[in-house]
Amino acid sequence: MLRLDRRTFLATGAAALAAAGAGSRALAQAPIKLRFGHPHPEVDSWHRAGLRFAELVKEKTGGSVIVEVYANGALGNDQTMIAGTRGGTLDLCLTGNPFFTGLAPQLNVLDLPYLFHDRAHVARVLDGPIGNELRAQLEPSGLKALATWEVGWRNVTNNRRAVTVPADMKGLKIRTTPNPAHIEAFKLLGAVPTPMAFTELFTALEMGSIDGQENPVTLILNAKFYEVQKNLSLTKHAFTTAPLVMNKAKFDGLTEAQRGAILAAAAEAATIQRQMNVDAEGTSLAALKEHGMKVVETVDIPAFRAIVADKVKADFIAKFGPTLPEQIAAAAS
Repeated sequence: MLRLDRRTFLATGAAALAAAGAGSRALAQAPIKLRFGHPHPEVDSWHRAGLRFAELVKEKTGGSVIVEVYANGALGNDQTMIAGTRGGTLDLCLTGNPFFTGLAPQLNVLDLPYLFHDRAHVARVLDGPIGNELRAQLEPSGLKALATWEVGWRNVTNNRRAVTVPADMKGLKIRTTPNPAHIEAFKLLGAVPTPMAFTELFTALEMGSIDGQENPVTLILNAKFYEVQKNLSLTKHAFTTAPLVMNKAKFDGLTEAQRGAILAAAAEAATIQRQMNVDAEGTSLAALKEHGMKVVETVDIPAFRAIVADKVKADFIAKFGPTLPEQIAAAAS
């Protein structure tokens, strides 16, 4: 029989304990991986800023949290990703504010037509108490809104005719978001609003099942809508924001330091993403012209505003009261 002396036994036991401890520490130190999905193309500011967000999270958490970014609706369309993030099958998602208004109806205030004067006005609202209040309204739905990014100024494209005055909109079947403010505005203009996920839009335009759509010039270029649309009118009828949200239970399960790092990274990336859009607007418009789009730059915006702004705002006030629209108006200067 093999006999172990006491020193050999103790040394062997210590080595085994040390190995077990090292294994436990390795498991404890394994980074937390978060999947982040969005519907825009890889060339768009959402993806480029999303990659920067991932870098910032890694830096600020010392590598303890890793974010993997998926573009082009690879993890689902707008509503699917929101549902997945609420349910925990997806960790983070980014999409336009209109897709969240079914969960937090007062978010609809941000989509009222001709609400914002300029981007400085937008930033004061999103990054101040109003933005904080609106983001918090998503928490009962299981979402932690980390920051608010942007889609930008929305403009109309279509394949039937140039749009210069409101009467040109009559009868056009236009893809909109499912947001009540967007739908009502296009009804008032005599168009036929057709809510649809962004990931389905190019095909619908290509097949001719709708006449047109409305999005910022940067996204019109990045999504190659110029391949299936002839006319672009710079209506700038609304400014669309985009909450970056995380599964709230997943967020709450992180350490305090990790939560703070992710919030800081999301806010920093929001500033980066918005500036990307500012920088790209002029060159995007020029590129769309080069691709053959006929651009109407002298749209009768006062006429559009007169039809939609007060009426859609009045509908919101009837449901939720005047406080939020008044606070946003006061933030204009």
